[in-house]
Amino acid sequence: MLISNAYAQAATAAGGASQDPTGGLMGLLPIILMFIVLWFLMIRPQMKKAKEHQKMVGELQKGDEVVTQGGIAGRIVKVGENYVTLEIATLKDVPVEVQIQKQAVGALLPKGTLKNL
Repeated sequence: MLISNAYAQAATAAGGASQDPTGGLMGLLPIILMFIVLWFLMIRPQMKKAKEHQKMVGELQKGDEVVTQGGIAGRIVKVGENYVTLEIATLKDVPVEVQIQKQAVGALLPKGTLKNL
């Protein structure tokens, strides 16, 4: 015969409840450990980096040299509440300025960096 017989298991005491009270907790332990590892390896560093970026954006001032997230390097000419104006070039003694959101500033450059570019 190719098919074996299937037999029902004996019913557990108390209507199917497990005798081991820690069985459910031990089953969740790997998931809890994976969440803790995920927190320390991915979520926490990302939150720290976002906090540092917020601080840097809040401290922007006129004359700072910055690079945007799109890769445009320029000097801040005007700082508004949500926007900054960058001078990115000079054509025929007329400065070329663009207005960007503060959040688009990717990095603050050391003073004098734009002269070397």
